[in-house]
Formats: sequence, C-alpha cells, structure tokens
Amino acid sequence: MYQVRKVMTLDEFTIQELRNFPQATGELSGLLRSIGLACKRINAEVNRAGLVDILGALGTENVQGEEVQKLDDFANKTLIDLLNHSIYCAGVGSEENDDIVVFDDELSNNSKYVLLMDPLDGSGNIDVNVSIGTIFSIFKRISPMGQPVTMEDFLQPGNRMVAAGYVIYGSSTMLVYATRRGVNGFTLDPSVGEFCLSHPNMQCPPHGRFYSANYGNFGKYSPGVQNYLKRCETKSAENGGPYTERYIGSMVADIHRNLIKGGIFMYPGTTDRPNGKLRLLYECNPLAFIVQLAGGMATNGVQPILDIQPSSLHQRMPLFIGSRDMMEELAECLQEHG
Repeated sequence: MYQVRKVMTLDEFTIQELRNFPQATGELSGLLRSIGLACKRINAEVNRAGLVDILGALGTENVQGEEVQKLDDFANKTLIDLLNHSIYCAGVGSEENDDIVVFDDELSNNSKYVLLMDPLDGSGNIDVNVSIGTIFSIFKRISPMGQPVTMEDFLQPGNRMVAAGYVIYGSSTMLVYATRRGVNGFTLDPSVGEFCLSHPNMQCPPHGRFYSANYGNFGKYSPGVQNYLKRCETKSAENGGPYTERYIGSMVADIHRNLIKGGIFMYPGTTDRPNGKLRLLYECNPLAFIVQLAGGMATNGVQPILDIQPSSLHQRMPLFIGSRDMMEELAECLQEHG
C-alpha cells in the first residue's frame, strides 16, 4: 500500500523543539516563524521580478557606498516591517541602514532578542537570474528589559549568538537554520506555501572538491593566500582532480554548495582593501556560526570569526570558511608566510 511520507513543517519543527525545553518562552520560535513568513514574501517577489517593475537599481546608495537594488529595498522593508509588527524582536541591524532600527514600544522593549541581517545577499546578480539569499543572526539582548535596545546589544561577538540562518532563492527556495542543537534545512513547498524539513542535521564534509575565490584579485592577495590557491590549482591538474574552482559571486550560493558537498570559500583582504569587503555582523558571523555547528571552520586568517569583538555596525572582515581539512591546509600556508 502506498504510504504518504511524513513531512515536518518549520512550524511543527519549532514546536517540537519547544517541547525539549519546558522553560522556554517560545520567543525564539516565534521570531523564526516571522523571518520565514517575510522570506516567503521576498521569494514571491524574486520569482516574479521580471514581470514587475522591481528589477534594477533604486538610484540610491547604502551606507557601504553600494548601489541599492529595488529588490534590496523591498527585502529590507519587508523584514523590518514584519518584525516590527511581531512581538518577538526588540530591534534590527541591517546592511542597508546607517543605524540600528529600534522598535520602541512596550511589547518590543520587553522582547529578549535583536536581529542582524543582510536582506538580500548577492543582489548584484539579480538582473542575471543568479541565486541570491537572505542572511540573519539572532542575539539575546544585554541591555535591561523594558527599555529600548542600544548599540551595545548589536556589537556582540559571534560566540554569543543564539541562532543564525540564511534563505537561498534558487531552483528551489531553502531556509537553513542553526542553533547550538545543530543545523537543519527546510525547503519551501510551493504547493502548500510551507518550509518543510528536507535536510535534517546538516553536516559539512571534512573535505571537499571545491574552492572559491575571486581570481581577479589574485595579484592583490597575500603570499600565503596565493600559495594556497596555487596548491589548489596543482591538485586540480593532477589526474583531473581532486579540486575544482567554483566561484558564483553570490556568497550564499557558494557557502550553501560547500556546506552540502564540501569545499572552501575565501574572500581575503587585498593590498588596497586589507579588511576585505564582507561585513562581520551581517555576513561573516552568521555564516561562520552555521558552518562551525555543521563541523566546519571559519577564520579571518588570524583568529576564529566568532571570537572577534565587533567595533562598529558595518565593520568589514576577511573571511575563510569551509571544510575542516581544507581550512587546516589553508592555515598552514598562511603560517608559512607569516
């Protein structure tokens, strides 16, 4: 007899997790469900972007000096508006905003959590239909409950993170969510409009075939990074393997592939941009949290990403992240060259 496979939705999963912690208030689960709903709305706009006037640049720049795409703006406003109208978040830090957004009302001031996010990572690829994503991290506030949150709540090292995740809008839409209990992936089923558990207990393979770096900047990289890339090239040339260079240019897509299949992603500092391009709070921290909980590693070339004390809301940081064995080989190359 044909049997229907039991599929657990994101809501069911969060409720099940609550049962493991009788003392839990449910705020974190509610916050995750709010993020999931916002990302469903973003996904709907991404899927019909070519049919409406939402492709292209908005004509303004964000605090990074980068041109804001229309979908960037839509994703940012959608997430902030939905979180503001929920009761689970006290404030938001966004890559698209100069300053933190404080939800200063009675319910929000009594919320335990703040959220940091890159509303639409890889937005420069929107017009050419390459996978893009939303990245987020959740911290427990350290300011007194009942009062508006402060900048101090957002400038916490990544090792204090409660949860992190990303949503990738690709051939299928998938939410990958990590807490200290592990990493789980949920695929959006468009027939019912629900994220369903498809990748339980995700583990990053200790070794992989893929290495990702922008070779256009090779001459600007440090000798240690150049040496590691040359090693990868040599291994690629030996009998057709084992390494293959893959660089999509949309970080969520590169990290997602390496998390599932194994690999390493590198966005080092360069001679003209020693701090790199990626944002510590919005990109490096949440992705490092996810990959490390899945068994991988993430550093800035000197120390673990999650141990770094942030100094500003939009601080940039070099990033090396991926499978443990490949990261250890990279560390050897960096140490050899000081």
